[in-house]
Amino acid sequence: MSILEVEHIKKSFGKTEVLKDISFNLEQGEVLSIIGSSGSGKTTLLRCLNFLEMPNKGVIRVNNEILLDTENPETLKESEVRKKRLHFGLVFQSFNLFPQYTALQNVMLARELLAKERPDFKANRKEILDEIRVNAEELLRQMGLEDRMNNYPHQLSGGQCQRVAIARALALQPDILCFDEPTSALDPELTGEVLRVLRNLADKKTTMIIVTHEMAFAKDVASQVIFMDDGHILEQGTPEQVFDNPKMERTKQFLSSYS
Repeated sequence: MSILEVEHIKKSFGKTEVLKDISFNLEQGEVLSIIGSSGSGKTTLLRCLNFLEMPNKGVIRVNNEILLDTENPETLKESEVRKKRLHFGLVFQSFNLFPQYTALQNVMLARELLAKERPDFKANRKEILDEIRVNAEELLRQMGLEDRMNNYPHQLSGGQCQRVAIARALALQPDILCFDEPTSALDPELTGEVLRVLRNLADKKTTMIIVTHEMAFAKDVASQVIFMDDGHILEQGTPEQVFDNPKMERTKQFLSSYS
């Protein structure tokens, strides 16, 4: 059963069509790598899935629940957007950590804000916050950052900041974890440590969508690969199909630049 179903997504900015009829499914525990040249629509697609941009047309389902149907005004209400985002965790290429908070506080913050909206928060404040802290500490330990929990972002390397950002996304227990070029801001040495974290998440059957220029990593870790070009999905399949036996000349041309 598909955890994510994307049907006929279109997105324009003014007269510029950025996404042109995008459709795909993702199964529970799969890793989808999205590859393609800059400007092909990869980041816009991730932003639409996370409701940071609203598609002009299309349907998005998670666990068979319709989150967005542009033909149904009920699914377009701004008041529902934050709830929809909780299905997805997004890790940005530039970390986007709050500089005034420690690594631990960055991971705890979103869950703390959500907890304050719970009707039982005042009565159980200490227990709820203690649980959030314990969960955040465990996630940072899983990221290999047990000795960096009380450091601020400026005291961390780029790779460490990215691992804090991954822990922060995991803290909300999203159905699908999304990465937008998670290593593009890192030097090669730090890239390796972040890729190891992603590989470990894949081994644990974490459902992920990864926009990446790391072709060897995409081929090694992904269950499915999408090649986007000029707002279209030009080719889609297993890593073996897309990387070893591409059908489209444009895919071959793109991949040849990385060989």
